[in-house]
Parts: sequence; C-alpha cells; structure tokens
Amino acid sequence: MNLYWVYDLPTWLFAVITILVTVSIGLIGLFSTRSWVRGIHIHEQSHNEVVGYYLSAVCVFYGITLGLLAVATWQNYADVETRTGEEGAALGVLYRDVSGLPEPHRTALQNDLRGYTRQVVDVAWPLQKKGIVPESEGKLLNEFEKHLMAFEPQTEGQKALYGRAYTGFNRLADLRGRRLQSVHGGLAPPLWVVIFAGAFLSIALTWFFDMKSQSMHFWMTVMLAALLGLLIFLVGALDNPFRGEISVGPGAFELVYQRRMLPEPTPSPQATP
Repeated sequence: MNLYWVYDLPTWLFAVITILVTVSIGLIGLFSTRSWVRGIHIHEQSHNEVVGYYLSAVCVFYGITLGLLAVATWQNYADVETRTGEEGAALGVLYRDVSGLPEPHRTALQNDLRGYTRQVVDVAWPLQKKGIVPESEGKLLNEFEKHLMAFEPQTEGQKALYGRAYTGFNRLADLRGRRLQSVHGGLAPPLWVVIFAGAFLSIALTWFFDMKSQSMHFWMTVMLAALLGLLIFLVGALDNPFRGEISVGPGAFELVYQRRMLPEPTPSPQATP
C-alpha cells in the first residue's frame, strides 16, 4: 500500500494521525480482550509477572531495532543534506572558474549555469518532493559540457583554468547523480514490516495484564502506544529526505544564485549640487 500521501500533510497532522492510530489499536484491543484475558488467568492477576517479563524483553529488542533504524534514517537525511550543500558549493566554484575564461565562451558558460541553477530550484526540486526523478536540468548540464568542450585554451593560464573548470564540472555531475539516487531512497519494505509488526506486538502484550484498576491499565496502554507512534512518526518523517515539510531544500543553490550569479547592481550616480 502506498503511504506517500502522508508527506502531503502538515508535519503536526502527520504526527497526530500516527499517534492516534497506535493509541486506537491499543485501546480497541484492550477493551475487546478484557473478558478473554481474565478467563485465561487461573487466579486474579496470576500471570502478570510473566507478562511483565515478556513485555520487557519484547520492548528491549524492539526498542533497539527501532532506535537503530531511527539513527540510520537520520544519518541518511544528514548525508543527503550534506551532499546537497556540496553540490551547491561545487556549482559556485565552477561558475567562478568559467568567469575567468575569455569571451564569448565566458558569457555562454555563465548563462548555462544560471539556467541550470534556476531549473534545479524551480523545476527539479518540486518534482523531487513528489518522488519524481527530474531530467530537465540534465539537458542544460549537457549543453554546458558542449560549450566547455568547444573552448580551446591558448595560454598556460587558460589551460590551468580550463582544467579546473572541467574537474569542477565532473564533480558537479557526480554530486547531481548522487542527489537523484536519493529521490527514491528510504527504508526497504521488509524493514517497515518489522516496524509495524513490532509495534503491534509490543502494544498487544499490554492487553494480557489483569489489573484491578482499569484506569491504570487504560493509561499505561495509551502512553506506550503514543510513544511507539511518536517513534514511528520520527522514522517516517526522515525516511524520504526530499518529501514532506521536514525535507532537504534547495537553499544551497538559491544562495549560490543570489550571491554569485546575479549581476551586481550598478551604483546610481550621485546628484551634483
């Protein structure tokens, strides 16, 4: 079942829905199993100690597993964010390198990089947020490569600058490829099965307690289910780095465009007295 629709929700609503689902499962199971659980206890509260041992063991194993998955999703999110920043920095360095080449190649290459940057920010990023791998900016990058290859350096300084520019282009292309690979990144479906099944088993074990105070049993189930729902929300929110409100944005590209690619404003002439 496709659950990507949750990334179209506000983050707070995504969290609330996840917690409500786990709490609802806990309470429905609690009230529907009361008479059956009391029947399987030989004496009143006779097996609570055994149930407590089982619940502790399951929560330990599940907690370790869920904690490792949460760390892994956060690490993947941080890696994608770092690579995106490196891609923006590589784009700025490449623009600076081609700005030292002679005309008319300089203007053509600068225009290619400006167009590429705006395409990434305005077109590619919205597609990535929908889980679509963008291709349009790749065509602009190919045009830049053609224009760069057409330039023939005449001096030693131009040869050094050309070599730096071509190296920078290869690095930019490599970082772009890694970014596109992350569009469909995320936990494998079997891992999500483990997350959901583990949460259900942890909640279900609380139903086997036989307590005199139904209110205490109620709130214990609610708190455990809410905690598990919160942790599942955390993993889900970070699982796809380009989706949802908690996502990697194109800020690095916008910053390079604003600070390096836009022409500096011409100072207005001062009025003579």
